[in-house]
Amino acid sequence: MIITRNCEDFSEINPLTTGQAPDFSLKDQHENIVTLSKLPSPTIISVFPNINTSVCSVQTRRFNQEAAAHKEIAFLSISNNTPEEQANWCAAEGVEMTILSDANNEFGKLYGIVMAEANLLARSVFVIKEGQIIYAEILPEMTDEPDYEKALQVASENV
Repeated sequence: MIITRNCEDFSEINPLTTGQAPDFSLKDQHENIVTLSKLPSPTIISVFPNINTSVCSVQTRRFNQEAAAHKEIAFLSISNNTPEEQANWCAAEGVEMTILSDANNEFGKLYGIVMAEANLLARSVFVIKEGQIIYAEILPEMTDEPDYEKALQVASENV
């Protein structure tokens, strides 16, 4: 799959979009370890390259609002930023959702979404239920926002 940035080819990835969701453990913005298999089902995972960019900020704020409105769904955000960068952004924006740091691309490699040219994660959304990927949206254009409603619909149908 080709990922573009501002309509120009940027990277090629081979994302995992169905089947067993690889388990992972990453640190959140408070340095706590969060493990996918220990979270309730369903879980929405919002992935973005850099919290300090405009589209990533919009995506994170939107899923933070949805997390507050949908307590029956677990929400995670994952980026390449350090826990400190994420904590600073959350404090400045008043966001309280769990954001995980994949600074070493552990999650990104498992899910096939590392854009090697920039060492960043491709913008994507996964819905996980009972250990299975039941929905995946990998954004082909880095500057586009995900289909929030579709991810919420799929997660809500499976509660």
